[in-house]
Amino acid sequence: MRIIHTADPRAGYLALKTEIDAAIARVLEGGQYILGETVERFEREFAAWLGVPQAVGVGNGTDALHLALRALDIGAGDEVIVPSLTAVATVAAVEMAGAEPVLADVDPVWRTLDPAQVAGMASPRTRAVIAVHLYGQPADLDTLGRYARASGAVLIEDCAQAHGARWRGSHVGTVGAAAAFSFYPTKNLGALGDGGLVATADAGLAERLRALRQYGWREPQRSSEPGWNSRLDALQAAVLSVRLARLDTANARRRELAGRYARGLEGLPLELPREREGSEHVFHLYVVRCADRAARDGLLAHLAKAGIRAGIHYPSGVHEQPAYRGRLRAGSMAATERITATALSLPLYPELADADQQRVIDAVRSWCGAGR
Repeated sequence: MRIIHTADPRAGYLALKTEIDAAIARVLEGGQYILGETVERFEREFAAWLGVPQAVGVGNGTDALHLALRALDIGAGDEVIVPSLTAVATVAAVEMAGAEPVLADVDPVWRTLDPAQVAGMASPRTRAVIAVHLYGQPADLDTLGRYARASGAVLIEDCAQAHGARWRGSHVGTVGAAAAFSFYPTKNLGALGDGGLVATADAGLAERLRALRQYGWREPQRSSEPGWNSRLDALQAAVLSVRLARLDTANARRRELAGRYARGLEGLPLELPREREGSEHVFHLYVVRCADRAARDGLLAHLAKAGIRAGIHYPSGVHEQPAYRGRLRAGSMAATERITATALSLPLYPELADADQQRVIDAVRSWCGAGR
């Protein structure tokens, strides 16, 4: 039985193999493998596509958040409000910067940071609010931005799952003081290894980010301030340039597949994803919710027997994980805990064939039709 995976980065490579291989060969023959013109070209292309003046390539998405916080002088003694329903990388980046994560709940419908709880948890030490565009769904940037400003904080966007999503007609990543992107292979815009980027409209902030990503150098071999080693390599930048040119088409395919799921799963005892008014979801993940944990786990096992590898994003909120439980300030997590107990990610990626998606739909319907 051929396996259908939640995501398939190999299929993405094979779809563009000739162009990607040629781009990699040019880098290998050119001899400059870290930063350099290939990276600078991708940074310019990404900034132009996104709609901001500045883009700074770094080693991965976690570093993108970490260095954005450092460049904004957020660190020891400062608090940063983040959702508990997120990849743990969001919280890890805050602690890498020396600041204290404050965990907040998400909205139960949209599954993004709940602005009401942000307002209630802000303190005199709050310096930033990180809006995570979870699963490809834009967070409520208007309200979060307003609450952040009211508490004297900056808004930072975590766009690791939302390349190409739009808020009020503009790409996410263009609203906050800085925006972090990940190019992990399964992302909407994925490399063939690790990679990340910080986007900003602030030229001074971008200049500092370029120094911080390489030991604080503003001139070769001379550190103007302490920095780190987090550089986007030229091989990944070359791959990303090829894929960026086709990202809008790939996202349109994701939205098409999401529409097919919505029609194929209509009427079943599942909560399907919805698109927030005034925004454009890019369906990094297609996450449904079952009635309870037992139903979710049963459906997951049923799909596995049918050769379908669904996923769980995420099995628990950050506030429940051993490294953070009881250690960080956190609000009520009613929505996060309901979602983590019932959420299931169905296969969705641009190369997913219609026939394979129909296999998924049929398998879900057969499970629900059995009265479970």
